[in-house]
Amino acid sequence: MINLKNAWLKWENYWFKVLGRWKSCPLSCPIERPHHRHVFWSWFGSFLAITATSYLTIKTNSPLLMAPFGATSVLIFGVPDSPLAQPRNVIGGNFLGALLSLVILQFLGSSPWSMGLAVSSAIALMQITGTLHPPSGAIALVVMMTKPDWKFLFTPALEGSIILVLCAVIFNNLAADRTYPKHWL
Repeated sequence: MINLKNAWLKWENYWFKVLGRWKSCPLSCPIERPHHRHVFWSWFGSFLAITATSYLTIKTNSPLLMAPFGATSVLIFGVPDSPLAQPRNVIGGNFLGALLSLVILQFLGSSPWSMGLAVSSAIALMQITGTLHPPSGAIALVVMMTKPDWKFLFTPALEGSIILVLCAVIFNNLAADRTYPKHWL
């Protein structure tokens, strides 16, 4: 016989999690609004970082790469304390996502199922290596959609990631009470 009370508790806990009301978040746990100085440095740093990386994407004819670079900027300038925004994650995640996708593209071509395989495999590899970075999933899709050659791995993917991190290091540390990165490795 099924224990109805236990089944109900599991069902109730499931819906609390779905609704974002699990454990310490009674209704929601929004990100705190940063001080206006942080907003300024985030704006200024991301402006220069995206401007610099846009030249790379123009030079290499990879305009779709600006979408994941934009998402990376949101993380490294908007929530620089996040584990997903640290240099190891940005550089390592983008490099591994591009590398794995290029391998899949080389052997399996570009199709809906190989796109799914590229993104899901990139996620798994980043989890295994401790380099999880959400925009790297978009880099995997960019590779599968644009079918670049192997040079893409270094320019613009790796080089652009390094430029973004260097801009984040410079501009996040200009604010007296802000530190980036929390760790390099």
